Amino acid sequence: MIELFDMRKLFTLILIFCAAASAASPPTIMVFGDSLSAGYGVDVDRSWTALLQSRLAAQGYEHRVINASISGETTEGGVSRIASALKNFSPELVILELGGNDGLRGFPTSRMKENLSEIIETSRASGASVVLLGIRIPSNYGQRYTQAFENVYRDLASQYNVPWIEFFMEGIALNAELMQDDGIHPNTEAQPVLLDNAWPIVSQALTDRNDDKVRQLLPARDP
Repeated sequence: MIELFDMRKLFTLILIFCAAASAASPPTIMVFGDSLSAGYGVDVDRSWTALLQSRLAAQGYEHRVINASISGETTEGGVSRIASALKNFSPELVILELGGNDGLRGFPTSRMKENLSEIIETSRASGASVVLLGIRIPSNYGQRYTQAFENVYRDLASQYNVPWIEFFMEGIALNAELMQDDGIHPNTEAQPVLLDNAWPIVSQALTDRNDDKVRQLLPARDP
């Protein structure tokens, strides 16, 4: 049974935490991706990142979503700007969605993996959690290359214990009704599907993050 002193200490810690939380600015989620997340060809208010902000609010989260995605971005470009993005926005969570343009341009998968590794490590060093949205490329790039490309995400998720999904465009890429005329970018109707694809790992990451905060506030138990 918890002693009265311990209960008072715990109650005090909770009050301090609540006061600090109310005084601080809302925690930030940063989407760090390419055209799939930048909302290419889609009204910004109807992009999946805007829908993410609405879902967070509807479910009681105070987080604000910062979309730091750039159309045409490669993992090389991501490496060059991740440090400044982290400094400017101080995110609690980074949603990493890069690699598609590397694949479409036939860049070496080894270099792509190095770049994504650096982005993950830099994000974590800043105190942010990371989730990874995997991408697939058309089979006409050859089985050897496409398999090596897909393995990059799988290997990184295992190496860094990062929550991930295998294919961010699941249910969209082969559905002409959900694609723009270029056959590459999802249209407006596809944006809720993108959000649904990403939501399970995003919500789990936020839950895990909150659980970590609570554990840090609880007083240590005697062995």
